[in-house]
Amino acid sequence: MEHLQPEYNWYSLDTDEICQKLGTNTVRGLDLNEAAIRLKNYGPNVLQEKPPRSLLSMFIAQMKEILVVILIAAAVISGFLGEWEDSIVIIAIVILNGAIGTFQENKAENALKALKELTRPFAKVIRGEKVLQINAGEVVPGDLILVEAGDLVPADARLIESSSLQTSEAALTGESLPVEKESAVIKAHQVPLGDRKNMLFMGTTVTGGRGKAVVVATGMKTELGRIAQLLDEAVPETTPLQQQLEKVGKTLGVFALVIVALVFCMGLWRGEYLPEMFMIAISLAVAAVPEGLPAVVTIVLALGVTRMSRRNAIIRKLPAVETLGTATVICSDKTGTLTRNEMTVTRIYVADKIYEVTGNGYVPAGKILEQNGSEVTQLSDDESLELLIAGGLLNNNAELEDTGNGHRVIGDPTEGALVVVAAKAGLSRKTAGKKYPRLAEIPFDSIRKMMTTFHRAEGGIRSFTKGAPDVLLRRCSGVLTRTGIIDLHEETRMKLIKINSQLASQGQRILALATRFWPAMPANLSPETIEQDLVFVGFFAITDPPRPEAREAVELCRRAGIRTVMITGDHRETAEAIARELSILQPGDHILTGEQLDRMSEEELKHAANRVAVYARVSPEHKLRIVEALKHHGHIVAMTGDGVNDAPALKRADIGASMGISGTEVAKEASDMVLLDDNFVTIVKAVEEGRTIYNNIRSSIHYLLSCNAGEIVAIFSSLLLGLGSPLSPIQILWLNLVTDGPPALALGLEPPRKGIMNKPPRKPKESLFSGGVGIKILWQGAIIGLASLVAYWLAFRWGRPLEEARTITFLTMSMSQLIHSFNARSLEQSLFTIGPFSNRSLVLALAASLTALLAVIIVPFLRNVFETAMPRPSDWVVVLSLSIMPLVLVEAGKLAGRLSRHRA
Repeated sequence: MEHLQPEYNWYSLDTDEICQKLGTNTVRGLDLNEAAIRLKNYGPNVLQEKPPRSLLSMFIAQMKEILVVILIAAAVISGFLGEWEDSIVIIAIVILNGAIGTFQENKAENALKALKELTRPFAKVIRGEKVLQINAGEVVPGDLILVEAGDLVPADARLIESSSLQTSEAALTGESLPVEKESAVIKAHQVPLGDRKNMLFMGTTVTGGRGKAVVVATGMKTELGRIAQLLDEAVPETTPLQQQLEKVGKTLGVFALVIVALVFCMGLWRGEYLPEMFMIAISLAVAAVPEGLPAVVTIVLALGVTRMSRRNAIIRKLPAVETLGTATVICSDKTGTLTRNEMTVTRIYVADKIYEVTGNGYVPAGKILEQNGSEVTQLSDDESLELLIAGGLLNNNAELEDTGNGHRVIGDPTEGALVVVAAKAGLSRKTAGKKYPRLAEIPFDSIRKMMTTFHRAEGGIRSFTKGAPDVLLRRCSGVLTRTGIIDLHEETRMKLIKINSQLASQGQRILALATRFWPAMPANLSPETIEQDLVFVGFFAITDPPRPEAREAVELCRRAGIRTVMITGDHRETAEAIARELSILQPGDHILTGEQLDRMSEEELKHAANRVAVYARVSPEHKLRIVEALKHHGHIVAMTGDGVNDAPALKRADIGASMGISGTEVAKEASDMVLLDDNFVTIVKAVEEGRTIYNNIRSSIHYLLSCNAGEIVAIFSSLLLGLGSPLSPIQILWLNLVTDGPPALALGLEPPRKGIMNKPPRKPKESLFSGGVGIKILWQGAIIGLASLVAYWLAFRWGRPLEEARTITFLTMSMSQLIHSFNARSLEQSLFTIGPFSNRSLVLALAASLTALLAVIIVPFLRNVFETAMPRPSDWVVVLSLSIMPLVLVEAGKLAGRLSRHRA
């Protein structure tokens, strides 16, 4: 049973009181065992949702479908007319159909629920003095959480430390501007929510700075939870495809009613038995409308999304699945997406010397070598080098963690590289922190491109500032040399800029570090005053080599009619080197820098956008302009991003893709898709999967509607010719039950087809029936119907009884539909090219359907119920010959189409 969480005016309590009441510690946090106990007592940190629908409620919903209700009513009427056996069988089929529909719907809901679990946000907590990254749902009262720009606040919490912390509370209070947060106690009893400056609230976002806070409420006990109790559950999201299918369903419903009327009237005109004609008309109407299609589409979408998750692409919003197949431009970050995201310091420049650093990735094994090749063994022997490496470690919020299976960085990968190079030099955060304890911080932001920290040092205060070299050098008035600090003259500044450019042109990312000594802690920590008159210390050259698979993925995009555009904050030289290596930059392509973008009007950017392949030195704010410019030309844009300021561009893009490793929680919330491995290749795989899912859904629709058309053609034509109905009502229903669902669902599981990425993207508003699909449904349905009609006519010509004639027709109709499912696998490619048995799900579905169909003919009891007869050997020759006709004619049509395209 969930324990009630205590409620206090947490904003009015000091840190000691909070820790006492919550049984926690501001340094160690909770230990792991205590956190597990609290999670069990308080329950998961999630907002309660309406309980999932029961299987019974799903089944009842299936029974409420209008055509099903009509069919049940018709069966009851038929019973009163004396046809009790048929009536019972029809009710049984309706119940079985409802059970299958319930199973499909439940499977779809479970798949979507599993998908939702994959997109849960994470939280950074301190437990047992260790920083851990856990699922936000596992946060408990008393947990010590760390937040920084880009994070979603996982629970209501009381701040105990803050540094320039700002949060956006628009979702909770309606306040549009960020709120500045501070840890000071508020001595008041009734403070409005928006004025609780020392509180963080679940669901709000951190827009700047960083902080440490103690969790005071989780789940439904949070302020967001209180609001959630007053609101109804949101309406489930439907995709454009599902909306289009809903319209198709309504059209087919009207069409079914017309068919009912026509068939019934024609039967009466021909003098057919009234009760049977009534049941045939109703059964045909049920068969004409593929009731299971929405469930099939939902399952295919959900299973496709699950398949994407196994390829490291988490789809957060179902419409993105369809949009992926229409993408024409992918705007990708460079670092970590097109590159390996193994940030490694390879060179260090300080005091007019360049050092080489060995080792790769985050493993702290390597050496720092002087230009003559000798190893730096004692860092204290070189004060300037020690200051640079110590500064990079201290001006840093990343943590290096030994997982047992390797090392990983918690925090920014670039900062992680500085932690690793410090470890290679024998310097740890603990020892550096003792020598230079941190006092304050001015956090990094994408506009300043800098971060400053303040540390107690001998005789005063030392600040370290790291950032982009071009920005940082403009703030420096001095430079560290072997002989001490000298003025930074223009000649020296130009020399440093040249060194920076030389390193950047080799594809390396350059980070600069500067310092300043203060006699006492400055009163005003404004970046405008603090980050001036700095002393330049040195450069870190950081290599993040291109992913070996990225070049192939870029080429695959080109074949698929998709442009790849690189967007990076790195220098033009670095961006150009990587872009050329990956073949993103082609002859005739342009490069634009952020400075050039700032000077361009919207019209000028729109005019240039189609020719630009690389954007360098840009800020996240520029991304929104780039998206708008590309969309102006009708492009469907996929945009990657990881920072809090990337959120507007991610929302505006047709497909926003956030980073799963380096991405902030804000970016993830704004995105349609999360790349678990931060890899460009994953986007391309997702596009391929998106195209496959859409094609598979079209295949299912094609199959279902052409089969239904075949049934209508056969029955309507037979009645028109005065031959009576070729199928009894229960045969129609059984045929509809067995041949529709399993094959249609299996078609939705068709594996990605070879060559699917060799075609241009489809148009976003393209109809499901475009490309001749509508015509193919009609003529292929006509083939199935006419083949069945021929079987019925031949049986009559041979003088067979009605039961035998209908059995031959039933077998021909069912087997031709099952064989036709192989046609529906591809509209263009031959079955023998893609492989008859390459879709194992379809083979199994056909085996199950064929077994169910043959059972009503072979099993004596069922033979009596379904009014069928045991076929003669000659009947099988007719059935198989006619059933294979759809395959032969459709394959001939595909061949003719390929030859026509080849000649064109």
